[in-house]
Amino acid sequence: MNVSAPVVKKSLSCLKESISDLSNTYTTALMAYVFTLAGDMETRAHLLQHLDTVSISQGGLLHWSQTATETSAFLSVEISSYVMLAKLSASPTTEDLGYATRIVRWLTGQQNYYGGFSSTQDTVVALQALALYSTLVFSPKGSSTVTVQSPSSQLTFDVNQNNKLLYQEELLKDVTGKHSLEVKGTACASVQISLHYNIPTPTEVTSFSVKVKPEANCTNTSHRPKLSLKMQSVYSGKETSTNMVILDIKMLSGFVPDPESLKRLKGDLLVDRVEQKEDHVLVYLRELPKDIPINHSLELIQELPVQNLKPAVVKIYDYYQTSDQAETEYSFPCVAA
Repeated sequence: MNVSAPVVKKSLSCLKESISDLSNTYTTALMAYVFTLAGDMETRAHLLQHLDTVSISQGGLLHWSQTATETSAFLSVEISSYVMLAKLSASPTTEDLGYATRIVRWLTGQQNYYGGFSSTQDTVVALQALALYSTLVFSPKGSSTVTVQSPSSQLTFDVNQNNKLLYQEELLKDVTGKHSLEVKGTACASVQISLHYNIPTPTEVTSFSVKVKPEANCTNTSHRPKLSLKMQSVYSGKETSTNMVILDIKMLSGFVPDPESLKRLKGDLLVDRVEQKEDHVLVYLRELPKDIPINHSLELIQELPVQNLKPAVVKIYDYYQTSDQAETEYSFPCVAA
């Protein structure tokens, strides 16, 4: 990072001004990593000190969540990985490595059977953090033996300089009963046990809802048809308010957003910014308060008549937890002659 570049200096200065509010753990972790890369050790120390006070420590494991009741592993994995990257990217001490080891133990417990995590985004950040940790604890010498004891059999894995980069896997024959794991030696090894089982498909539960009421003047044929979308978004989850929320409005075929209406939408309640991507309008809402309906509207103009016009979808979802989402369809209320 070239911190002397004018754009970078201005960006870092802007970030520093927002440090007075550390209520968003995700943003704080990300900034800790940014200021570590920028070499601003004073700001880094301040951010890491705050993160330490909101960490979750359980049985030798260490991680972070966006909120006290947030249970999604996706966001926790990403936050914890950024904290570890911040800890290890500036001449880490032995104490820093010990601190990071507790994060590593938690992170490896979140990995799926294939070594990834719940999404592409958290997988990329977590693997970057784990790779950095591996380079710092790597030893060119030593070997270890990992022994897994089941009720009726024993599995042994040898980790040495010839196979240290080799992935080794064995199938446990005894699913039930007590299993023990023992490691002897001086080489560092990562061990994962995966258990597979089937469960009934869970019922989808979302804390969001979105209603869309399309309105149009079907008798006025002198101008291009206009369609007004009246949208109502509601959050009914456990928190008093949400993280950033995305309202994704797909255009009907042949329709485009009215420029003046789009301009008004950018100044609407809780709207942070509005983007157009192909045939979608993305509305970034700073938050949604619990159980309070929030209304927005957008006018569409028909540029090209389309036969057998199919409905389009309006979707709402949490920016950080995209699985928490809801959607509804809308259609053009005027039937073509």
